[in-house]
Amino acid sequence: MRIPFRALKVLAVTALPLALAACTSGSITTSSTDATAAAESAKAKDPNAGLMTGTQLKKALADASYFSAGFAADPSAARDTGDTYQAPATKSADKPQCAGLGATSWISLTGVEGVSFAQNSYINKNTSAELDQEIDVYRGTTAADVMKDVAQVVAACPSYTDAGTHSTVKVTGASTAGLGEEAYTITLTDSAWESGTTLIAARAGTAVVSVLSTDGSDNGAASAKKLAEHVLASVKGVSGSVGRS
Repeated sequence: MRIPFRALKVLAVTALPLALAACTSGSITTSSTDATAAAESAKAKDPNAGLMTGTQLKKALADASYFSAGFAADPSAARDTGDTYQAPATKSADKPQCAGLGATSWISLTGVEGVSFAQNSYINKNTSAELDQEIDVYRGTTAADVMKDVAQVVAACPSYTDAGTHSTVKVTGASTAGLGEEAYTITLTDSAWESGTTLIAARAGTAVVSVLSTDGSDNGAASAKKLAEHVLASVKGVSGSVGRS
């Protein structure tokens, strides 16, 4: 069928905006693609991209409502890296200061420092029992290396002298199943102590949760595991929200 000349003019005029629209749409798509690529490139250049900050980790620590009656936070032991990251550092752990296993931040004996962390301690004013918790975040696969280093620290420290009682502290350790992606438990016992101490390090992705417990007649084993499980669950929740942002 023939199309009248006037109709051809209308079609031609109508086609022009469509063509412009097509060009405009293509430029928007290209621009959007470039912006996405630029963002991904910037993220790739940032070694801390996607890693939790100290502020976020602080929220993942068990709060006061978690602890049983008698426990209160020790303000002097609370620390975190805030909203910024610190430069990672590695120092020799061939000869660790073994007595540090009884300290709040015992995970530092591995000789590896992460880019962010948060920690605090709760003390029972009635029994003097102690519960310490810390979360450290590392770049890349360093967290998995830290877990190996924990075992090496135990191998290097079969025992040490307690500064308070001048008695010998026996150190034992073993890999632990069912906690995070991998975990390691350390037990400290001393005949001069009323009860021993349990330390647990457990990994969740790029984060390592470390706890210390002297709470309980079982050398703090049950309370240490319970606290580790609680903090690990919180870390996974915080990590998931970071990934969605």
